[in-house]
Amino acid sequence: MAETDQERTEDPTERRKQQARDKGQIARSKEMGTGFVLVSAAVSFFWFGGALYQGVRNVFEIMFTLDRQHAFDTSKMYEAFAIAFGEILWPILTIFAFIVVFTFLGNSWLGGINFSAQAMAPKFNRMNPLNGFKRMFGVQALVELIKAIAKFMVVAVSAYFLLKWKFVDILQMSMGQMPTMIGNALDTLLWMFLLLCLSIFLIVVIDAPFQVWKHNKDLKMSKQEVKDEHKDTEGSPEVKGRIRRLQMEMANRRMMQEVPKADVVVTNPTHYAVALKYDDGGAQAPVLLAKGTDETAAKIREIALEYEIPLVASPGLARSIYHTTELEKEIPKGLFVAVAQILAYVYQLRMFKKGQAKRPKKPPMDKDIPDDLRY
Repeated sequence: MAETDQERTEDPTERRKQQARDKGQIARSKEMGTGFVLVSAAVSFFWFGGALYQGVRNVFEIMFTLDRQHAFDTSKMYEAFAIAFGEILWPILTIFAFIVVFTFLGNSWLGGINFSAQAMAPKFNRMNPLNGFKRMFGVQALVELIKAIAKFMVVAVSAYFLLKWKFVDILQMSMGQMPTMIGNALDTLLWMFLLLCLSIFLIVVIDAPFQVWKHNKDLKMSKQEVKDEHKDTEGSPEVKGRIRRLQMEMANRRMMQEVPKADVVVTNPTHYAVALKYDDGGAQAPVLLAKGTDETAAKIREIALEYEIPLVASPGLARSIYHTTELEKEIPKGLFVAVAQILAYVYQLRMFKKGQAKRPKKPPMDKDIPDDLRY
């Protein structure tokens, strides 16, 4: 059954968002870019317009003060053009650079910077007239029409109030004197231009959140899509379970290879088994080489018997070591006394087998184990 928009109730995953970015599908507000361009243009004229005005004024003075000799001398004319060009070049370049920087910021503010080869690739399906008609009369086209009408209304209303506010000043300009009148006119024009441009941001504050909402809505996923993606990224539960089993088997094999190095194996005697090694000249405490329960414990006992490693039954101590000590780590200090008694027994047993000592007595079971280490 095909997925419908109503079934897409889950928020997009990070992978889904990244795939959309790779395709060039990111939240963008055209109105924000337009607003930044217009406002940056107005601000740049405020900051650098004085230099541009002075440059244009100098150009007029140069061009209208040529004498007859210069007018008929082509070399002088070229010099005058070079001077005029130099007067207005830097102000124009400064204004242009300022607008370019803020245009880049305005278009990357929402959605960030993103370059996508897929978005730049030609899409021949857009040449289909039927698809074109669908886009013309679709929901997105309706939204764009509403935005265009809203922009017109906002700009028209703003222009009306600005003209009403500056109406008296505009009338008084005709009674001014040159060049003061030109400066006042430019100043009034710049203020009106800036305020008109700022009115566009009334549309931006609505359009930008709408674009973010629409982008997230378009990326929403169904529960089945989330499950499928989870399987693709994390793997199916069956495969993951098999991998865990293989990892456990490999870890058990490595652990069993350490059992022949043990000095003693402490048992439950059937459910738990732990293999310990003590190096007189090395570690300060016995180290756990292997541990296990049930089948693993039986395998440890089997290897111990094969390599003639003593088995000592101490159920409480075996459980305590199993639950408190990690592989290849020293046993807790609280178990030193109990383990030392077993190691002493094993040492005396070796001496007895060599005929150098009497048969030792088995150490007392589960004695000298602190209450906080009992299991």
